[in-house]
Amino acid sequence: MKRNKNNSTHYTWGANCSGWHLLQSKGLSVIEELMPPATQEQKHYHTNSQQFFYILKGTATFVIEEETIEITSGSGIHIQPMKKHLIKNNTSEALAFLVISQPPTTEDRVNI
Repeated sequence: MKRNKNNSTHYTWGANCSGWHLLQSKGLSVIEELMPPATQEQKHYHTNSQQFFYILKGTATFVIEEETIEITSGSGIHIQPMKKHLIKNNTSEALAFLVISQPPTTEDRVNI
């Protein structure tokens, strides 16, 4: 089935951030997310899930363990299980990205 934001389950998180489940299966999750300017998520880790974030629009700031990394549109970053991380939008423009998780992070998130 062809998937896009119009035919996918929408949810909100954090400070007015949005997500759309483009694919949610037992072994794989693909979500498109949108973060307004000056927002961030809580630092956390996943015990089993690895994730790949691909930036569609804007500049994302990741904090992975103690390292800060900026990723711009057209690039991505892989985060291994057990790595403490968060994503921030420190800019004045919206940030759009894909987050691909294997296996899905449902019940596999530990907030710090």
